[in-house]
Amino acid sequence: MLRLDSADAGFAAAFETLVNARREADADVSRDVSAILARVRAEGDAALADYTRRFDGHDLETTGWSVSATECRAALDGLSRDLRDALELAATRIVAYHEKQRPVDSDSVDGAGVRLGARWNAVDAAGLYVPGGRAAYPSSLLMNVIPAKVAGVQRIAMVTPTPGGEINPLVLAAAQIAGIEEVWRVGGAQAIAGLAYGTQRIRPVDVIVGPGNAWVAEAKRQLYGVVGIDMVAGPSEIVVVADGRNDPDWIAADLLSQAEHDPTSQSILFTDDARFADAVADAVERQLAELSTRETATTSWNANGAIILVPTLDVAMPLVDALAPEHLELAVDDPDTLFAAVRHAGSVFMGRMTPEAVGDYVAGPNHVLPTGRRARFSSGLSVLDFMKRTSFLQLDNGALHAIGPAAVALATAEGLPAHAASVARRLVNHHGKED
Repeated sequence: MLRLDSADAGFAAAFETLVNARREADADVSRDVSAILARVRAEGDAALADYTRRFDGHDLETTGWSVSATECRAALDGLSRDLRDALELAATRIVAYHEKQRPVDSDSVDGAGVRLGARWNAVDAAGLYVPGGRAAYPSSLLMNVIPAKVAGVQRIAMVTPTPGGEINPLVLAAAQIAGIEEVWRVGGAQAIAGLAYGTQRIRPVDVIVGPGNAWVAEAKRQLYGVVGIDMVAGPSEIVVVADGRNDPDWIAADLLSQAEHDPTSQSILFTDDARFADAVADAVERQLAELSTRETATTSWNANGAIILVPTLDVAMPLVDALAPEHLELAVDDPDTLFAAVRHAGSVFMGRMTPEAVGDYVAGPNHVLPTGRRARFSSGLSVLDFMKRTSFLQLDNGALHAIGPAAVALATAEGLPAHAASVARRLVNHHGKED
C-alpha cells in the first residue's frame, strides 16, 4: 500500500505515477476477440454452440438454448422472503430515480418564424450481458435493465454464461423482477457478437450493456458502431476524503468494499490527519484477515491502495479531480462544500453515513459508472443510453426568406452550388423573380 504526503518534495511525481498507472488486464485479447466475432457473424448459432461446448462445458442442444419464464418464476419463488424483499426494494428505488431522467420533447417557433424541436424515442431492442459462475450480481442486472425499461425499450435480450449448464438462481430471480422475457445460455465475446449481428435464433439488438471480463469488454469495444454500448469498463475504484472525526473501521471497510472486487481494483484515502491515516491502515489489515474475499482484497490493497496525507481537505479536491474516480466518498460533516469543488467523478457519496456500498444496491442512482479516469468525459449508465433524439424543423415562406439568403451565401462560399440552389430556387417567385 502506497503512503504519500503532499508536503514531501517528491509528491507531485509520485502522485502523477499513481494517476497514470494502468490497471487494466495486460493480456492482448484483441486478435482472439476479432476471430470470435468474425466466426459468429459467419456461422451464427453453430459458432455459439461450439464456443459454449469449449468454454462452458455443456451442449446447448441438451441443456437448452434459453431459460424459460417458468424457471425464472421458480427462482424468484424460491428466494427467502428477506432476499426477495431486498431485490424488490432495490428495483423500486432504481425505477423511481431513473424515471426522473426521462427527457422531454421540444417544439417551438423562434423569432424568424422557424419551427424547430426534438423528439425522443427508445431503441427497439437492448442486449444485456450478465457474468456467470461465481460472479453473480443480481444488483447489476437491475441497474442495467431498469433504465432500458424506463426508456421504453420493448425487447431486452439477456445473455449469460452457464458453466456446466448451471445458472445462479439469484440472477434468474432478478431477471423475473426486472421483467426480462428473453434469456440465453451463452456468454463470452461470442454472446456479444450474437447480440450485435444476430444469429438464427437470436435477433440483433441496438444497444449492448452489462459488465464482463476482458474478452467481453474488448468485444463491446470492437462492435461499437455496429451497436451502441454503455462503456468500456475497467477495474473498480473508490476515493475516500475523510477527516479524523470518522471511525477508522468504517473507512477501512469502505476502502475494502472495492478492493474485494478484483486484484486490479483501486482504493485511495485522502485525509488531513496523520494519526487517523495510521488508524485506517491498521483497521484495513485487521479486517482483511476476516474477509472471505481476503486473497483478492489483499492483492488489490497491496498493489493499488494508497493513503495520501494533505494539510487540509480542500487541498485534496484538485487531486481527486485528477483521478476522476468511479466512486467518491466525502466523509465529513459538511460534504456540500467539498462537493462544490468536484468536477470529475462517476458518483459522489456525501457525509459520514453514506457508504458507497449502499449505492451499489438500494439507493437508486445507477452503479454502472465510468472507470479509469473516464469520468473526465463520460457519465454513468442512464435512461438516455437507451434513447436517441431526432431533431426536426419546419419553415414557411416567411421563415425561409428570413434565414435562407444566409444559407445560400454559406453554401456558395463552401463551393457547393447544389446546396445553394436548393435554397435559392425557393426564394424566387413563380415569375422567376426574387421575392
